[in-house]
Amino acid sequence: MEVAVIGLNHNLSPIKIREKVSFTEAKKIEATTILTDKEIEEVIILSTCNRSEIYIASDNIEKAVSVVENFFVSYFKDKSIENYVFSKIKDEAVCHIFEVCAGLDSIVIGEDQILGQVKDALITSIELKGSSKILNKLFREAITLAKKIKTETKVSDNPLSISYIGVKKLRDKIQDLSDKKVLVIGIGKMGILALTHIREYGTGQIFICNRKLSKSIEISEKIKDIQVIKFENFKDIIRDVDIIISATSSPHVIIKEENIDKNRTKPLYILDLAMPRDVDENLKNVNNVFLFDVDSLKIESEENKMIRETILKESMAYIDESIREFNLWKSTIKADKVLESMYKKCNHIKSDTLSYIYRKTDLSCRDKKIIEKMVESSLKRLMREMVLNLKDTKEEKKLNEYVKVLNELFEF
Repeated sequence: MEVAVIGLNHNLSPIKIREKVSFTEAKKIEATTILTDKEIEEVIILSTCNRSEIYIASDNIEKAVSVVENFFVSYFKDKSIENYVFSKIKDEAVCHIFEVCAGLDSIVIGEDQILGQVKDALITSIELKGSSKILNKLFREAITLAKKIKTETKVSDNPLSISYIGVKKLRDKIQDLSDKKVLVIGIGKMGILALTHIREYGTGQIFICNRKLSKSIEISEKIKDIQVIKFENFKDIIRDVDIIISATSSPHVIIKEENIDKNRTKPLYILDLAMPRDVDENLKNVNNVFLFDVDSLKIESEENKMIRETILKESMAYIDESIREFNLWKSTIKADKVLESMYKKCNHIKSDTLSYIYRKTDLSCRDKKIIEKMVESSLKRLMREMVLNLKDTKEEKKLNEYVKVLNELFEF
């Protein structure tokens, strides 16, 4: 069984495409069911603001990849998606999840949020019975490796996130935030991070709102000097604020062009961290409105490129070794199947041999038990050396050759 990844991410797809294929929790359940019904053995869906990727394991990986590629277009009902869908199989797919989990494939190198998102994707798939032995092992190894890379390369000594980069960009644009009024919409992980970062810069009044009012009240009890407003009322205070940070899980735009005064005299800075986007992109054309979305926060400085190249170089030795270990483990599964077949054949031989002996002789119950133990012991001795040699083989190529020969010799 081989693995593959198919999907769209920030490397090849603009935000206007990525937001079309964002998976809500309901869509993850539906998509997992559809794909497993199409005889794809294992499925895990990883959907974040930067990527929507489907990881699969299948005995016929080329056919399974084609099924998932077609699924993206048919499920989201947009043929233009096929121009942005990428696929990687076998070692490339394994390498990809290792890099993703360690934050090496993120917009912000080494960001920590992706590790939690990978864990959540694995847990969700296990609960849906979408993943099994292969992908569970792969994702757990990716999580373990990510922690090792972060420790060894110190990539997360100064942890960054897209929320941090976005708030920093606002501060760089505005300079002095001390008298600015801020509205934070959506108090999930991303929203709380943004709220925390902007408070560190010392702003003026901060308003927060969330679809669940109880969540806003809970946050206000922990963080002082913020004012809670009801979600249905947030549009009423837009004209009074200087900064809007929006990070909801809404499937559609919540701030439209008509919600903003076109004759606005003071600047309005909007940071849209949501996927799909919360804010109408046409607001970029409105006078005195400055809109930043996830893609506009990409860091293209030479310094960041150098950091990325250095960390990738340091990490590749760990990744290459982990790929070898995963492939060797996967090969041992093939060996386990062969050994299981061998044990079954031995049991048949034992059963046939004893039946023949019992038919030709008149033995007591005691003698029958002695002979049964002798036959069983002999067969175990025959198997023991082969089992030990297979289990001790550390070269994937050699192990695969052994398995192939045994399959051919015994016609398993």
